[in-house]
Amino acid sequence: MDTDVLVVGAGPVGLALACALLQHGLTVRVVDKAARPATTSRANFVHARGSEVLDRLDALGDLPQESVRAMTITTYAGNRPMMKIRFGDPGLGTAAPPMVISQARVEATLRERLAELGGRPEWGSALVEVEQDADGVTATLGDGRTVRASWLVGCDGTGSTVRKLAGIGFPGVKISERFLLVDGRLDGDPPLGRSGTSGWAHPDGVLGAMPMPGDQWRLLAYDATFRDDKPSQEEIADRMRRILPARTGLTGLRLHDVTWASLFSVHRRLADTYRAGRILLAGDAAHVHAPFGGQGMLTGLGDAENLAWKLALVTRGLAAERLLDTYQAERRPLATAVLRGSSAATKVNIAGSPFGRFLRDQVLMRVFSRPWIQRWTTYTTSQLWVSYRRGPLGGRGGKPRPGDRVGDLTCERLDGSRTRLHAELRGTWAVLGDDTEDHFEVARRRLGDRVVRLRTAGPTLLVRPDGHLACKGSPADLAHWLGGALG
Repeated sequence: MDTDVLVVGAGPVGLALACALLQHGLTVRVVDKAARPATTSRANFVHARGSEVLDRLDALGDLPQESVRAMTITTYAGNRPMMKIRFGDPGLGTAAPPMVISQARVEATLRERLAELGGRPEWGSALVEVEQDADGVTATLGDGRTVRASWLVGCDGTGSTVRKLAGIGFPGVKISERFLLVDGRLDGDPPLGRSGTSGWAHPDGVLGAMPMPGDQWRLLAYDATFRDDKPSQEEIADRMRRILPARTGLTGLRLHDVTWASLFSVHRRLADTYRAGRILLAGDAAHVHAPFGGQGMLTGLGDAENLAWKLALVTRGLAAERLLDTYQAERRPLATAVLRGSSAATKVNIAGSPFGRFLRDQVLMRVFSRPWIQRWTTYTTSQLWVSYRRGPLGGRGGKPRPGDRVGDLTCERLDGSRTRLHAELRGTWAVLGDDTEDHFEVARRRLGDRVVRLRTAGPTLLVRPDGHLACKGSPADLAHWLGGALG
């Protein structure tokens, strides 16, 4: 084999997967058809769950310091505020903050971490053909080179070549007409200034303005009347300049120094399966949905972390291949829920009928102004609530239940030094509790040397590398769970 895993796509999901696999001790190659890394911002919000994944990859870097802490969204009708939502820590024990930061910076930090782990993306390396057999996958690249790998993972976006070559269906529907997306500078500030996102409900469509690092702004506007199929960046920016004062009522706002502009329609699609033999999908290659709520990159990062530890155990011969089936069983239901939620948010935001606008502007706006609804919104979009308790590796009992996320607990190492649980979960399982020596030996026998022993009050827990509870109880309980999960 040339490598244990071939990752196709050097976006945030592919880079995160590669980093995680290297943490687990596998060999990885990352190929991408692009000639060089993207520099445009694209996705620009990382919720707390995404920050946790980056933290466990040791790939947060300076992103929290670079990010904009604009955690308030206020929606206006003209100059009248109608709804305010405040984001933040939903009180679920995380040391990783939500961040307004461009996807380009997230990718750059992941590439730096990948280099520290000994990897690098191979740019200008398009996948053109795939053949698989019982032992591995042979991938042919555009320049004629072949790569032999035990596994191949497609992290190559909505138009995934991997998905197409694997013959995996990608059914779905179109949800909306066109949105304009522009990054640039503004003369004059929206009502919130740079302390939060401002949005305007308008009969012609919604418009939003989000502050970005470096005095940049992200502008988004629904514009079903814009019919040019392939407009230039400047044409999109000019259209946004006309829309901006008309929908906000703010004649002093001036858009200039545009760094990126895009036109897109919202689709909802979900792959029929996440696995075809030795080929797997993650991120937008497996699911695509509306950008409302900032769930795209977030869900993809979760896919990568979930898949990595399972691929590692199977590849190292510590688990049966059927463990990989739990990847889809745990992650696809979440993607289904995200698709439904983002589609509903899109339909509300683009409401065109008088009744639809009344429902949005007079009913939903007032409901979402209630504090408990705001807390629920923060909780939901953070994805810190995600649990696999109903999946094949989950279980019942008192909280936390097998499959639940375990908070970033304060722990002690055996030498008495203090640490955080999630800081120890870097390609590593954790056994934590008061008296864990026997539990630790059971875990080591099945999981190898990638297990850490920590002290904390409470029941003894075995925590997965992705921060979810594997099991709790006696050494016999741990042995039983490991036997059932790993085969």
